[in-house]
Amino acid sequence: MDKEQLERKILPLVKKPVTYQGNEIGSVHKELTADTIRFAFAFPDVYEVGMSHLGLKILYALLNDQKDIACERVFAPWPDMEEQLRTRNLPLFALESADPLMDFDMVGFTLQYEMSFTNILNMLDLAGIPLRSEERKEDTPIILAGGPCACNPEPLADFIDLFVIGEGEEVILDLLKCYRQNLGDRQCFFKAAAQIQGIYVPSLCTRAEDGRLIWKESGEPVHIKKRFIKDIEKVYFPEQVIVPFTETIHDRVTAEIFRGCGRGCRFCQAGMIYRPVREKSLDCIESNIQKILENTGYEEIALSSLSSGDYTQIEALIHDLVERYQEKRIGVSLPSLRIDSLSIDMLEEIQKIRKSGITLAPEAGTQRMRDVINKGVTEEDLMGTVSNAFQKGWGHIKLYFMMGLPTETTEDITGIADLAEKVLEQYYAVDKDQRNKAVKIVLSSSCFVPKPHTPFQWMGQEPQGAFREKQQLLKGAIKSRKIQYNWHDAATSYYEAIFARGDRKLGQVLYNAYQLGCKFDGWHEYFSEEKWQQAFAQAGIDGDDYALRTRDFGEVLPWDFIDMGVTKEFLGREWDKAMAESLTTDCRSGCGGCGIQSFEKGWQCHGNHEI
Repeated sequence: MDKEQLERKILPLVKKPVTYQGNEIGSVHKELTADTIRFAFAFPDVYEVGMSHLGLKILYALLNDQKDIACERVFAPWPDMEEQLRTRNLPLFALESADPLMDFDMVGFTLQYEMSFTNILNMLDLAGIPLRSEERKEDTPIILAGGPCACNPEPLADFIDLFVIGEGEEVILDLLKCYRQNLGDRQCFFKAAAQIQGIYVPSLCTRAEDGRLIWKESGEPVHIKKRFIKDIEKVYFPEQVIVPFTETIHDRVTAEIFRGCGRGCRFCQAGMIYRPVREKSLDCIESNIQKILENTGYEEIALSSLSSGDYTQIEALIHDLVERYQEKRIGVSLPSLRIDSLSIDMLEEIQKIRKSGITLAPEAGTQRMRDVINKGVTEEDLMGTVSNAFQKGWGHIKLYFMMGLPTETTEDITGIADLAEKVLEQYYAVDKDQRNKAVKIVLSSSCFVPKPHTPFQWMGQEPQGAFREKQQLLKGAIKSRKIQYNWHDAATSYYEAIFARGDRKLGQVLYNAYQLGCKFDGWHEYFSEEKWQQAFAQAGIDGDDYALRTRDFGEVLPWDFIDMGVTKEFLGREWDKAMAESLTTDCRSGCGGCGIQSFEKGWQCHGNHEI
């Protein structure tokens, strides 16, 4: 696309034109040669969301650090920009060059959320790329996808040429090397790529009569092992990241402090698929932060992980960062914290620079329910933490909960309100001269979505009506005006559950939904349940069979061929322990035999032994 035409004739007609311009500080513009492999990193949501994503920042910088690779970015355009492109018959383009996506060798989508799947089809169509893999020709870009939703790739298998399973920093370079070695022969490339650990090529596979995925040529069962970074200390981390010209969801330095989680919450997919736990050293983290701050000018540092309070040197890290950057007014922030890993002294250190509220995730309102999900925290833990916080002057506390968990009862729902009331009582128990003048407790509840590779993967989701009844029950059980209640829409959670545990048959539903105009389904103002119901009806598929049905433990699951390192046997044992309301300790305190400890040889798994 001609950039002058873009800036003069199109961008003045859309909201937030700066999100389509590119040329931000830190963006990379490479001189292209005949040997350059062109890669477009595609984020199937708007710029403001995508530019807050750490994975995009890492892979964009990593690929552009390679001499013979040029990586650019593309995001889902808002409907006003899409209208301009379609009206003028212009293709979707990459930000850096404004070149159409059809000019690229590869387009790689990140799969962060099931409700973004229709955006992928819309972006492909806007780019003029055939939606189905089987319809693409030699001169069509290779379409790949990775990210957490790729741990069950089957609902998108008709549209994606190959999937990256696991962590991407190493496997993406292996894949691009393989592509260079097989230039000009799409099928040869697919067959060669399928030999790389962490790569899944759907077109080479089919389903046997018993439901297992098999290779078309050999008839052997398909077994795709994830890739993960063994030496986290040496993993690539960019010194320079792009600084947008506009506000994004998170305008800050995001510093990864460790990967994986050993807690074992039974509903949590990330806690299972990102095992094992691998920590970065203090020196490594602080060096990464310093370099990015010097190159960006950001005023906040976010310490990122699945459970940042569990980093073994978290207090030393925060102390170092506050001491180093306090005079520059650069703040430090943590995501929502486990109650038992929260140190008020640690948070006081953070508050020296910037005041904020406290966000905690009890997840359930009763101890019985917390034991079912293996949360491993008690009411006493919570009360002790909030009492200490109120004594130190905090007044704003957010509490996250989940509804619809296995074995949940009415008492578990009203227990959420009871817990919030007890938190409020802790505030009033503090001397008036000592506590904050204003108090606000914010409860948020999400709807449980059973996810692949978790102990609850067999569990059916509750119907939407049941969720809405529970939301109203909780709302009515809250007595104090000091407690605010927010809840997640049950309808989008239903469709999330369908595609989380779906199979290839859902490809037709996705196609139908896209044709009916579904896009930005994760945004309430664009989500249309009526259109989704029509899409399922046209395909002759009952969504309840995917979302609400409890699977048999002997059933072949669509994602069984994906090996994330945690065995199905372990997940089954954890299900049994959930039904017995029995806890499993943090794997750093003692191995629970999840399977990751024998997944690969040559690295350390928490203990002193080498696997």
